[in-house]
Parts: sequence; C-alpha cells; structure tokens
Amino acid sequence: MSMRVPQRSTLIASAVLGLCGVSYLAMLQSERLPLGVWASAVPEDAVSRPRTTVTALSCERLPHVPGKSVTTALVTFPPNAYSPRHRHPGSVTAYVLKGRLRSQLMGQPIETYTAGQSWFEPPGAVHLFAENASVAEPAELLAIFIADNDCGALVIPDHADE
Repeated sequence: MSMRVPQRSTLIASAVLGLCGVSYLAMLQSERLPLGVWASAVPEDAVSRPRTTVTALSCERLPHVPGKSVTTALVTFPPNAYSPRHRHPGSVTAYVLKGRLRSQLMGQPIETYTAGQSWFEPPGAVHLFAENASVAEPAELLAIFIADNDCGALVIPDHADE
C-alpha cells in the first residue's frame, strides 16, 4: 500500500539539512575534540556555503516488517554545497547519481564517492558532514531510508555531547 509523503515532511527535511548558521558553530564549539581534529572535515566557510535540498519521493509501508517503511528521497547538492553533522532515522543507503561527494561517518575516514557508488549508514550513525566535492558542478544522490512508519523528518541535527 502506497502512502503519499506529506509536503510538510519534505519542507522539514530540507530545512533541517539547511541548518548551518550560528547553531552549527555552537555544535562545533561544544565538541570535546580539539579543533585541529576537525580541521580536515569542517571547512572554515561552512556557514556561508550553499545547502543541500532533500525531496522525498515516496514512502511505502513494509508489510513484512510491521511498524517500518521505506522512504526514497533525492538529495541535491549545488556546487560547493555542505551539510553539517546530523543523523538519520533508521538505516540509510545513499547512491550517487551524478557528481562527486565527500562524506564522513563518525569513526570512519573521509571518503569521496562518484556516480554509481554508494554507502550505508546504520541506525544512529553520526554523519559528520557531506559536501559536493566540486565548486562548479552540481551533484545528486538517491537516499533510501528504512525507518518508522511516520514518514517524518529524514534528517535529525546531531549536537555534540556537551
């Protein structure tokens, strides 16, 4: 059975991904790791860079997994776009449709993915950042979420433990 994804969820997800302003700096400043550890992952111009856009495409209940749904979303990265530290509900598989994306999950090295490559984020994983590796070309990825049936927000800001 197909569910129509509420427009409100798409707007909320897009707004959450767009969080970079003062709250992003506060997250960075509250992190217990020395700033030097973050130097390679957090660009100085992160606050002023373009933001990603998330467009939910569908949400389907999984009949064989009660209480869970699969949500498919298109994530667009304008040239030089940056997405700060966050989490996602449930499990996520990301598949790069075009362009080059740099991404890092907590405890893993920074990776660069190109069209046709994918990565997996387990439930609760902290996604330290994602960015378009190009300052001239856009990038896109298809994100597939397995999460609760509410088809709610696809991105959850993750503030460093204080």
